Amino acid sequence: MKRVGIIGTGSYVPEKVMTNFDIQKFLDTSDEWIYTRTGIKERRIADKDAATSDLCVEACNRAMEMAGVKPDDIDLVILGTITPDTHCPAGANWLEAKLKCRKAVSFDVTAACSGFIFCLHVAEKMIQAGANKMALVVAGEIMSRVVNWQERESCILWGDGAGAAIITETDKGAHILSTHIHTDGTGGETLLMPGGGSKTTPISHESVDKGLHFLKMIEANKSFKVAVNRFVEACEEAVKKNGYKIDDVDVIIPHQANLRIIQGMAKKLGTPMEKVYMTIEKYGNISSATVPIALDEAVRDGTITKGKLVLLTAFGGGLTWASSLIKW
Repeated sequence: MKRVGIIGTGSYVPEKVMTNFDIQKFLDTSDEWIYTRTGIKERRIADKDAATSDLCVEACNRAMEMAGVKPDDIDLVILGTITPDTHCPAGANWLEAKLKCRKAVSFDVTAACSGFIFCLHVAEKMIQAGANKMALVVAGEIMSRVVNWQERESCILWGDGAGAAIITETDKGAHILSTHIHTDGTGGETLLMPGGGSKTTPISHESVDKGLHFLKMIEANKSFKVAVNRFVEACEEAVKKNGYKIDDVDVIIPHQANLRIIQGMAKKLGTPMEKVYMTIEKYGNISSATVPIALDEAVRDGTITKGKLVLLTAFGGGLTWASSLIKW
């Protein structure tokens, strides 16, 4: 098999910060209530005129700069998102045009919070198959547009941002040892946006009044237990596939869903939280974008250095769960 690696990473979060104290001004909640239940102190909110592709452009440019490549070097653009600019054309099409990746084919992957690792999996396999040479894998979300800011249990979780990576066949850079993706469609209703699809079209006053176009979380306690188990399964699968143990992993970068879920994962894996890279306190849950944003920040701040074993893992709506083991 061809050796496929990551040669550049990039990320971007909007400048606007919304703290828990800002939220308590319009909701019956408090900084203590939110932080105790989620581990979140603040999140970033996109400008009203910004689209998801705009956030992705910033992250992609930073990834290309690190990798030393130009837009015309890219022949594949894969965008993981549940908040594209439009459903038609795909969000990746808008991104391709803005980046001027003239030689690239582009498409979206919809896998909720697992989106980046799903995109990574697709890019890795297409490069190994010889269909493409250099992929731009990106995940971006403007979650602040799809949540009901009057639903205390849900709206406090989400934020906006984007992360990206350049993937290619290479003897240098971070070696993607393996990627693993899974779904369970029978659990799809636990994280659901009921409106906007063929089941609830055309959009009507009634569907809007019922809040069908907002993201809804159902049976949060049940989802907590499932998430912890799936996180653990995904991690164990990746290390076992490559002949390692969890103790061999230097850095774990999980989807930043909820601090208590991540702590539950670490406890069940028997790994110290010191090995788990965290961004949830300052960014909240950015769905598909949390993993690549955290990955880029860990690379740039020196947490990830040459020779380290890095484990990415995610769980999200669908249900979806995924992992990737990378030798930096």
